[in-house]
Formats: sequence, C-alpha cells, structure tokens
Amino acid sequence: MIGLQRGLVKLSPYNIEWKQLFEDEKARLQNAVGDYILDIQHVGSTSIPGMIAKPIIDIAVAIQNFEEAQICINPLEHLGYTYEGENGIPRRHFFVKGDPRTYHLHMQEIIHPNWENMVLFRDYLTKHPDFVKQYAQLKLELARRYPTDRQAYLDGKAPFIIQVLSLARKQKLHG
Repeated sequence: MIGLQRGLVKLSPYNIEWKQLFEDEKARLQNAVGDYILDIQHVGSTSIPGMIAKPIIDIAVAIQNFEEAQICINPLEHLGYTYEGENGIPRRHFFVKGDPRTYHLHMQEIIHPNWENMVLFRDYLTKHPDFVKQYAQLKLELARRYPTDRQAYLDGKAPFIIQVLSLARKQKLHG
C-alpha cells in the first residue's frame, strides 16, 4: 500500500486509503507534539485525488519558530521517525519514517515559503483536473527515464511545479 526504497522512483495509482493513513498519522503526531505545532497538512501527490504518486505520504507540519521546534525531534523519533536535519531546505526540519520509506515529514515555520508552496500546489491541482493529467504524464515520463535517480526525477518536475505555483498565486491574488 505504501513504502518505497530510498532513491528509487516508482509510481503507484492513486489509493483512497492514503487519506486515512494520513489521518491516522496526524493523530499520532498531534498526540506526540501537538502542543508545539500550529497545523498539520497532507501534501504531495498522495494528497491529490486521482494523482499517481510515489507511495510515500508527505506531511507538512507548521510551527511558530524553527529553533524552538527542536523540542519535537525526540518525541518524533519515538514515533519511528529519523531526523534528517534541514535536508537541503533551510529552516526545515525533515524526518523520514519506515524502511522502506512510508512517510516524509516537513516541519517548517508557518511563514516559510515552502509551507505555502506545498499547500498552494496541492489545492490548485485538486481544483484543476487538467493539470493533474499533465502532471501525471510528466511524472510517468520522468519515472521511466530516471527509475533510480530521485534527484533527476525531482529536478525534471521543477519547471511544472513553478508554473503551477505561479498560476495558483495569481488565482489567490485575484480571488
């Protein structure tokens, strides 16, 4: 149902159970660190109905202050997460869970641009099925081309993501 070896690119058809897996994990997170967080969102392709995805649930956790959120590391490790530091995105606490990987947790300040990007991208695609189809086609092509190079796969998606975020911001600005 979920899980993917580190570094591999393998896509799975959308699975309605991904939403429940997120909800179950959200409850565990709330129980462990709820006093320190502002919001928890299901993001990434598994959060978009109908979207093919790497079978890893992406979770965005909003915090008030990056430094103060250090207090969450130990409780999250007790839930089975491994802390990976900022992992290439400044002021983000990044965690992975499972072997094979089942969850990616992105903990950032609520004012962090990456927080807004993840939510905007998800919301825009959820409302625009034509972009879901385009994104799915791109992902399939990139997965075929780069089955063992996750970074090349991610880099190949970047122009599409930037385009969608631009459209989402324009839509948000003009209501």
